[in-house]
Amino acid sequence: MRAQLRLAAAILALFAASGVTLPARRHSSSVKAAAGDREGAQRAAVLARAQVWRSVDVRKADLLAGPRDERSFARNATITCEYLDKKLSGLSPKFACKLPDGDELKVKYGGTNGEVYGELLATRLLWALGFGADAMYPVNVICRGCPQPLGGIERPGGEYRFDPALVERKMAGKEWPRDGDPGWSWRDLAEVTPVRGGAPRAQRDALTLLAVFLQHTDSKPQQQRILCLGGINENTCSRPFLMISDLGLTFGAASLANSNQASGANFERWRSTPVWRSEPGCVGNLDKSFSGTLDKPVIGEAGRRFLAVLLQQLSDAQLHDLFDVARVKLRVREPGHALSGFPSIDEWVSAFKQKRDQIVSKRCA
Repeated sequence: MRAQLRLAAAILALFAASGVTLPARRHSSSVKAAAGDREGAQRAAVLARAQVWRSVDVRKADLLAGPRDERSFARNATITCEYLDKKLSGLSPKFACKLPDGDELKVKYGGTNGEVYGELLATRLLWALGFGADAMYPVNVICRGCPQPLGGIERPGGEYRFDPALVERKMAGKEWPRDGDPGWSWRDLAEVTPVRGGAPRAQRDALTLLAVFLQHTDSKPQQQRILCLGGINENTCSRPFLMISDLGLTFGAASLANSNQASGANFERWRSTPVWRSEPGCVGNLDKSFSGTLDKPVIGEAGRRFLAVLLQQLSDAQLHDLFDVARVKLRVREPGHALSGFPSIDEWVSAFKQKRDQIVSKRCA
C-alpha cells in the first residue's frame, strides 16, 4: 500500500514538473442538474406566455365538414393506404399507414372502440369554440398489407376494410421542444402569466371547465402538447399555445383506469354525470384517473361565463351535425350492455343542452 502511494505521489510530481495539469473531474450529477435548470427555465418562460384560445366565429363553424385545408378529408371518404409496421402509443385499436403520395396517417378504428366516436366529438367541439385540438376525419379505410389480426373486413388482393374509422391531422405548429416533451399537466395552467403575454385566467378556466364538460379522464401530460404557432427560432418558442392532443376518452364518465367502455362515448354515463360537484362553490365534477392531472378543479366566475357564452352560440342544427358526423348511432347506449339499445342523435343533443344549461345557470363566487 505504501509503495502504491509513493508511486502515485511520484506521478503527480512528474506532471507538476512538466507543467501539465490534470483535468478536473466533472460531476455528472451537477452537469445534469445544470442542464435541467436551463430546460426548466426555458419551459417556465414558454408557459408564462402561452395562449389556450383563439377568437373564432362559433356560429359559422361547419361541424359536418370540420377544419378544411389541403390536408383534410371529405366526410366518409374512402381512402386507400399501405400498412406501416409501426408501433403506436395507447391501447385502443389503431395502426399507421401510408398514402400513395407518401403521406403517413394514424388510423383509429372499430365499431366498439369508444375513441372513434369520442375523439371526433371532442376535437370538433374544441375547434368550433376556438380551443386547440388535432383534426379528426371520419373515413372508410382500405388498407393494403394490414395484418389479419387487426380485424378488418377482408377484401380481394390482401386488402382489409376498416369502417368506422378516423384519420388524424395534427394541429399546425411546431412542438416544444424539438426533441420531444412529456406535454403539459393541468397544474401548469397556473404558470401562465397574463402580464407576460399569457392567457387570462378566464380563458384557462374555460378550457378546464370544458374538459370537465367532456369528462376528459385521461389527462396525463402526454395527452396535451405545447405548440409554437409561429415556429421555433433560436430555441425560442414563438406564440406558444397549449392544446389537448388526445381526446379519445371523452363523452363518457371519468374512470380510475381510463376504461374505454365507461369513458369513451358512453351516452348513459355522460348524460347522468353532473358538470358540478354538489359541494359549495364552483367545483368541476371530474375525478382524476390513475394517470390524470386534472382533479375536481375550482372554476372562477369569469371562466364559467366565458365558456357559457361560447356554448350558447352553437345552434341546434350545429349540435345535430356534431353528433351526426360522429356516427353516434353506431355506439350502444351503454357500452358493455348490448341490450341497452342505441341512442338517437336527438337524445345526444338533448343531453348536451342539459349539461350546457348547468354551466349557463350556475353562478360562481
